[in-house]
Amino acid sequence: MNPTKDDLKQALAALTAIAEAIQTLGEVPSGHLYARVMGHMDIHAYERIIATLIKAGLVVQDRSYMLRWTGPARVEKGGAS
Repeated sequence: MNPTKDDLKQALAALTAIAEAIQTLGEVPSGHLYARVMGHMDIHAYERIIATLIKAGLVVQDRSYMLRWTGPARVEKGGAS
C-alpha cells in the first residue's frame, strides 16, 4: 500500500501534535498521553510516533515509560523581532 499525500499530511500532523504535547509538558507518563489520544490513533501508531521522536533525539523514555522532552526549547510564535 502506497500512502497518499493526505495520509502523509495526517501522519505528520499526528507526530507534530504528540511532539508539541510532550514539549509543552516537559515530561509525561506515556500511558497518560496515550489515554488522551487513543480516540484518534491505535496503540501501534502511537508507539511508532514515540519511537520516531526518540530516534530523532527529541524525546527520551525511561524504564517506567516516562517521556521527557530533550529537543530544542519551545520558540514562541509572534515574539519580539
